[in-house]
Amino acid sequence: MNKKEEIKQIDFTGGLQCPIPKSDYDRVLLAHGGGGTLSHQLISKMFFPHFDNDLLNEQHDSAIFNIDKGRLAFTTDSYVVQPIFFSGGDIGELAVNGTVNDLTAAGAHPLYISAGFIIEEGFLIEELWQIVQSMKRAADNAGVMIVTGDTKVVDKGKGDKIFINTSGIGLIKDNINISPKRCIPGDKIIISGKIAEHGITIMSEREGLEFDSTMRSDTAPMNKLFGLIEKFGEDIHVMRDPTRGGIASTLNEIAETANVGILIDEEKIPISGQVDAACEILGLDPLYIANEGKMIFIVSPEIANEVLKLIRSHVLGKDAEIIGTVTNEDPGILIMKTSIGSNRVVDMISGEQLPRIC
Repeated sequence: MNKKEEIKQIDFTGGLQCPIPKSDYDRVLLAHGGGGTLSHQLISKMFFPHFDNDLLNEQHDSAIFNIDKGRLAFTTDSYVVQPIFFSGGDIGELAVNGTVNDLTAAGAHPLYISAGFIIEEGFLIEELWQIVQSMKRAADNAGVMIVTGDTKVVDKGKGDKIFINTSGIGLIKDNINISPKRCIPGDKIIISGKIAEHGITIMSEREGLEFDSTMRSDTAPMNKLFGLIEKFGEDIHVMRDPTRGGIASTLNEIAETANVGILIDEEKIPISGQVDAACEILGLDPLYIANEGKMIFIVSPEIANEVLKLIRSHVLGKDAEIIGTVTNEDPGILIMKTSIGSNRVVDMISGEQLPRIC
């Protein structure tokens, strides 16, 4: 009997015997953190069965729960991006904006953030100071406060410069009810701007690639865009920030959760010429590349044009487009109408195009 065959059960506290979930892998891969199929499998097989509860099963970016005076959203995330400084931002700004955006995607007004730092021995104090200042600027820009945190230092060679964990709390108004399960046929899908800018910026700087134009990460807080359209209340059905796995993985997750079909139009998806060219050179599909300053809005068709107009009125949404429609055909599947007029299924990515992206 080999070692893998021997370890068939885990003895949890209380003596509960639980079989290890079936998997094609006996070790965690980088791809398990990429936001695609392997991430989905890891979460659905390893975490959901044991942490099972109504709040978690909403499968939202934040948990939403009631308190005596309203509803709160609570979220957490960890940031391991490499390099830690990049055009358009750094790991600190990314951590604050990412938490703000996860709360915003739940329809919440972000209020408070925690910050936990895991720092490798030997990390430059000057660089840590730059990150702290960047986090302060990002928090002020988003209108949130960093109110608690923690610091740990690990031995040299036992980390990779610095990792940051953030958690956030936000308040949801009474007329807001946002959930991936609220997608219904006929809804329109809006993306707030050009896709794949963050991922391609990280990739080009990590690999030392030079393109004709300087690309920058799109990291930015999306709560200001939500503030412009919040008045539409329950006609805003879903919001998601398409980070790891890009818009393709995000829309696949929504389609599966809501058991609806989603049809998008390739020619309507905004992408800059330089990012498109870089993706072609590198052999990457921009639909699967991370964004850190974009939001997907799924809204009732009656308000779609007005929502689009309001989003475009803000500098962070000037390139917004209606890119698709929710349908009752092919439930759980994302289909794209291509530029040549044919339709193709856009699956959730199975592996990892760009590891250590956020």
